[in-house]
Amino acid sequence: MSNFFAFATKNSWDEDVFQLTTGGILTIVALIVILIAAALFIHSRKGSHKLSTKQLVFSAVAMALGTVTSMIKLFHLPMGGSITLFSMLFIVLIGYWYGPEVGIMTSVAYGLLQFVIDPVFYSIPQLLVDYPLAFGALGLSGFFHDSKHGLIKGYIVGVLGRYVFAFLSGLLFFAAYAEGSGMSAPVYSLVYNGFYLIPEAIITLVIIAIPAVSKALQHIQQLARE
Repeated sequence: MSNFFAFATKNSWDEDVFQLTTGGILTIVALIVILIAAALFIHSRKGSHKLSTKQLVFSAVAMALGTVTSMIKLFHLPMGGSITLFSMLFIVLIGYWYGPEVGIMTSVAYGLLQFVIDPVFYSIPQLLVDYPLAFGALGLSGFFHDSKHGLIKGYIVGVLGRYVFAFLSGLLFFAAYAEGSGMSAPVYSLVYNGFYLIPEAIITLVIIAIPAVSKALQHIQQLARE
């Protein structure tokens, strides 16, 4: 396992952490490519519509925009978690356009990409919960891709899914931070993770509910599904 990650003595809070080696990063990148390829293959096998070059481009652009906007932090908490510039929306859109299989697999790939950007972790279980599982939940939007007001429903469910895994991570791996806060570990995790996820979700829902924005997103949806 030392070929994939190395022990890094301390993080900014004077805690022991692990960091990916170059070999580990290359392995994760390869896994991202495999997940995206598998998602595209699954979509191309469903129904009578093959995945077009345009649809490939739309998925790639959405992931790229999600990555770029995740780096634009409107507010950043000291122990992780940020209110970003609508980064979750771009990943939710992939599931909304192409369904749950593609949505979940590409969201998992996006979670791994987020990890590669800052490849520091405390344990393998924590890594899995905080990255592929938490971000992968955004792909649950795919279950509403043919539903009325599907984007709003899908966005809410996707963010709630990420919230659940963020809560579990806080409860299972970072409960010690609740000490001195006056809150129990479950309440602390709910409050801490809600402090950055809920405001971004509310702001995003307000924006996409604006008629002009909603109409533009519907037009993009039609283009993405052609």
